[in-house]
Amino acid sequence: MPVKVSVIVPVYNPGPYIEDCIASLLKQSLPPDEYEVIFVDDGSTDQTPARLDALDAEEPRVRVIHQENSGWSGKPRNVGIAAAQGEYVMFVDNDDHLGDEALERMYGYGVENGADVVVGKMAGQGRSVPVELFRRNRPRASVENAPLIDSLTPHKMFRKAFLDEIGLRFPEGRRRLEDHVFVTEAYLRAANVSVIGDYVCYYHIRRDDASNAGFQPFDPVGYFKNLREALDVVDQYTEPGKVRDSLHRRWLRVEMVERMRGKRLLTKPDDYRRKQFEEIHQVAAERFGPGVAAGLPPTQQVVAALIAADRYDDIVAFAEWEAGLGLSARPGTVEWRDGKLRIEFAAEFTAGGTPLTFPGGGVRAPLDGPPPNVAEAVAWVGADTVARFGTATLDLLVRERASAAQYFQPVELTREIVPVEDSGSVRLVLKATATVDPTGAMDGTALRDGLWDTYARVRLGGWSKQSRIGPGPRKARSAAPAAVVGGRVVLPYWTDQHGNLSLDVDRATKRLGLGRLQDVDVSGDRLRTALPLHVPAETGVLLRLTSSDRTVEAPGTLTPAGDGAVLEAVLPVADLARATWRAALCPAPDADERRFLPLPLALRGDANSVKVVRTPKPGNVRRLARRARRALAAVVGRRTAARAKARKA
Repeated sequence: MPVKVSVIVPVYNPGPYIEDCIASLLKQSLPPDEYEVIFVDDGSTDQTPARLDALDAEEPRVRVIHQENSGWSGKPRNVGIAAAQGEYVMFVDNDDHLGDEALERMYGYGVENGADVVVGKMAGQGRSVPVELFRRNRPRASVENAPLIDSLTPHKMFRKAFLDEIGLRFPEGRRRLEDHVFVTEAYLRAANVSVIGDYVCYYHIRRDDASNAGFQPFDPVGYFKNLREALDVVDQYTEPGKVRDSLHRRWLRVEMVERMRGKRLLTKPDDYRRKQFEEIHQVAAERFGPGVAAGLPPTQQVVAALIAADRYDDIVAFAEWEAGLGLSARPGTVEWRDGKLRIEFAAEFTAGGTPLTFPGGGVRAPLDGPPPNVAEAVAWVGADTVARFGTATLDLLVRERASAAQYFQPVELTREIVPVEDSGSVRLVLKATATVDPTGAMDGTALRDGLWDTYARVRLGGWSKQSRIGPGPRKARSAAPAAVVGGRVVLPYWTDQHGNLSLDVDRATKRLGLGRLQDVDVSGDRLRTALPLHVPAETGVLLRLTSSDRTVEAPGTLTPAGDGAVLEAVLPVADLARATWRAALCPAPDADERRFLPLPLALRGDANSVKVVRTPKPGNVRRLARRARRALAAVVGRRTAARAKARKA
């Protein structure tokens, strides 16, 4: 069968970090005979070559090419392209990994839409990845109708015949930004680019040792020399005007202005950041017309103007002001409605931990050259931000803690300009009500088992900031009752350390509030009790009863009742005779793997009836014994510490 996809992995001394990459490539949903994996070992000196050779011997779909070290990823990728037999080629770094269905989905989407380039949704673990680009699927994207230029890493799928037809290959040698040159030309010359926004295809990983190539310090002179090559590609394949300016703006914004802002600038040694500034000033003066900076948001316009004016000291002072800015996301009501979690929250920027204030009655005026001083720069940014407040956005994202995959949720937004008494200034407050449907929160599919964190994301005044939603009430552990939705138990809760809002999907036990039951009634073969669980409608469940030597199951239902539910079950009375039974609840009887939640309930059966036996609480003697053990352990600990201190003395 013809090979559909060739996955090309440049490899250099990844050590154990390559194992997740290998595992993800071998468990792809695309049939094994429809794709190949080409590892190009760029002169590794660790155990990786032997590991890859062993894999090659075991796996027919794996090929390994060894070569002398070339210094960077360009040549290994080109060698992989030359060896590839697939209709499409996909580039993966040796310390990253793919979603299980990535190849199948990306290939299918590319063929369906006649795409020369397919961009799959990314998740960043310790690394930043584009967000807006993946807000939705984009079957026919271009640099004019989508923020493609925000994604210039090579981790995409390219039609091999397209690369061969235009002769596109990566620049080789020890250099930077070879992916910018390659991907930019591909975008500009492709007949079509398709973007997958509803499935995480690529997981971009920051190693624990931060030794990824992209995190290593670089020489500013060489870096910005390579950056000019990417600009050359734009100039070659576009005409002067709005499109070219918008593309140039990406490099001005991301590679220049952002390097001169806030904490990112201030954490660098002064001599290094001065050298960066000199190179950035030179490139900006050489390559960018007035329309490039004019399209930036307010704060970035100010920084760009100071760069153009060669005012390094003011750049540093403005960065010191920006470094104190943050985002606060205060939670309001959190409640279930018809199986969906409704979250109210408000967000605003802060300065030094207090609400950031802006000049009242902001009037938008174009920035006419660089502000005379930093105070004037801050004032202009404030006035312009107030004037643009009507375009501010606030989103809620849920992020899977294990993978860092994040998903937008529906939001209703209001904007409030709040006067600050006796000051003439105002606060800009964004308020939102978000709806999280656990059965479709992952772009239409159900949340996976695990922990999910909630984030507020604000775009305003040139700032794009994300913040956890919190803190919630310190005394409350649960933000709302747990819910049984779509066969899963979903618990909204406040995290222990910071009180931020998170969701526990099918993991929680103690926090569910099932430790105490009230009004348990058994009448004949019917058991009835109230549970602190939200259900959107009558839901079938299973009650498991366990004695010392047997297990019996009884069908039941959860029916909505106020803020909770009523559990009703039909007991097999004859099977429960002459034994004591402990109870557990299965909220999803039809699941592939049943999960049972223990209930503080015991039943005693005789020949004709069943009665409730409360699960006994620890008696006074047992409580006193536990306290005594804890006290003894504390005494022993203090004595041990005292002896250790004496020995050191």
